[in-house]
Amino acid sequence: MANLEDSFLADLEDLSDNDKENLDPMEDDDVSGDLADIKSINYDDLDSVSKLQKTQRYIDIMNKIENALNKGSDDTEYQFIAECNELSVDIENEIVNIHNFILDKYRLKFPELEPIVRCPIDYARVVKKIGNEVDLTLVDLEGLLPSATIMVMSVIASTTIGKPLPKHVLEKIIEGCDRVLTLDESKKKVLDFFESRMVYIAPNLSAIVGSSVAAKLIVTAGGLSSLVNVSLFRVGYLEKTEVIQTTPPGLKKRACRVLAAKSTLAARVDLERGDPSVSTGRKYREEICNKIKKWQELPLAKQPKPLPDPKSEPKKKRGSRRLRKMKERYGMTDMRKLMNRVPFGLMPEDSSLGDGVGVGYGMLIGKLRVSVGGNKLAAKVDKKFKRKKYS
Repeated sequence: MANLEDSFLADLEDLSDNDKENLDPMEDDDVSGDLADIKSINYDDLDSVSKLQKTQRYIDIMNKIENALNKGSDDTEYQFIAECNELSVDIENEIVNIHNFILDKYRLKFPELEPIVRCPIDYARVVKKIGNEVDLTLVDLEGLLPSATIMVMSVIASTTIGKPLPKHVLEKIIEGCDRVLTLDESKKKVLDFFESRMVYIAPNLSAIVGSSVAAKLIVTAGGLSSLVNVSLFRVGYLEKTEVIQTTPPGLKKRACRVLAAKSTLAARVDLERGDPSVSTGRKYREEICNKIKKWQELPLAKQPKPLPDPKSEPKKKRGSRRLRKMKERYGMTDMRKLMNRVPFGLMPEDSSLGDGVGVGYGMLIGKLRVSVGGNKLAAKVDKKFKRKKYS
């Protein structure tokens, strides 16, 4: 067995040597350059991953937002609103970066937690709560996750392959969790500011879906210009609108499609500042409501059809080429017509068995040379039979 393993390892070494010989020197340079860039990033340092909160731009915009929310300022400068929109996108990207940092570090302690808790915010809260604790029954996770998820986590944690983390690594992870939660609070403040200024940013869109849902759509899409090019055929935030909430369950999917289409049109109007009076948004909302009402209307009752007057003459049916062809196909042949005729003078009719017994020939006697070419059905059947026979 050992000889087989040694030979297998030797073959692998030969293959690896051949691969090294066949490598392109240019590709080797690219790989080494990428590795150099990766090595230049210090993943042990949280500050090298998270830099947004220390920038002056972040501090200035957040201070303006807090002042506007606390004092109720009427500062609706569109440039400042655009800056807030860009900041919300940066906050979202920063949360993703710090979340990846926390995953890399905390995977050594509890690797099974990552597929259970997908949301970065929930993951940061759970990690901060668990820490280095091995027995999850001693950790109170009520309010952070559903009870079923907590039960699954407790069972998996009892058989985890992870080990407790060093103190300095755990401190970095907790610091990263705090930054994620702080950024999440900042994002909520930006969203609240958007809701308070939505009458100026997107009045027509707010008239259709409401200011709260309109703000979430704009922030999630990354701006009003990005929302214009996004196809909103899924429910998502639109499910929370009053229009969808008041629609019967069977019609919600259709209503969501109409609402998404009208919302995109309203966002285009708001992007161009085309209708500050909100009349376009109100018109779109009224059209949506009218469509939903029309879908719920009962169909008209089917009126009973009166019977025709028995004394009335039958209507003349208009002939057609198909009807003429059908009559020709199934019409009576000349031979059959002669067989149905009786000679004049009550002469005895000749039959197949004689003495009037059997099939009568009528006036067919003496005229057996009558052409039978008029029966096209027989010719068609004969042609079909020959085709089957010689195929």
